[in-house]
Amino acid sequence: MLKAESVIAMGLMGLSVYFMYHALVLPIGWVEFAGPGGGAFPFWLSGIMLLASGAILIRSLRSAAPSEPFFDPDTRRAVLSVCIALVVTIALLPIVGAYVAIPLFMIWYLAIYGGHGWKLTAILSVSVPTFLFFFFEVTLKILLPKGITEPLFIPLYAIFF
Repeated sequence: MLKAESVIAMGLMGLSVYFMYHALVLPIGWVEFAGPGGGAFPFWLSGIMLLASGAILIRSLRSAAPSEPFFDPDTRRAVLSVCIALVVTIALLPIVGAYVAIPLFMIWYLAIYGGHGWKLTAILSVSVPTFLFFFFEVTLKILLPKGITEPLFIPLYAIFF
């Protein structure tokens, strides 16, 4: 397990340096009369990620190797089933759109896999995509994929855009 922690920590450190390097294209300091530069948040968040990953690497190198296996068979099955469900969800995004694929994943994950009640599952499966629509599409003007459900959103576009 410590080997996996070390490898992941080094990978995250590499990504941090990569992100910091590319953030330097934009100003990372305070721009007068404009606020923080466009590269400020990516640069400093990557710096924090670099420090945290370094701390994980140091801790994993100083620790003794655990005797238990990294994954027991039950955990391996659980991780594999969630990964497969996520791959299916991502594959469905361009076909049926985010507002169908995400609730389908949530129904599977909460009710079927997690064993939560149908009331909680229904509330979250409706409220999360609704929040995502208003946050991304209405507030930020970032359109999420809709697939075959695109015609259903035309009346909403007329209201919000």
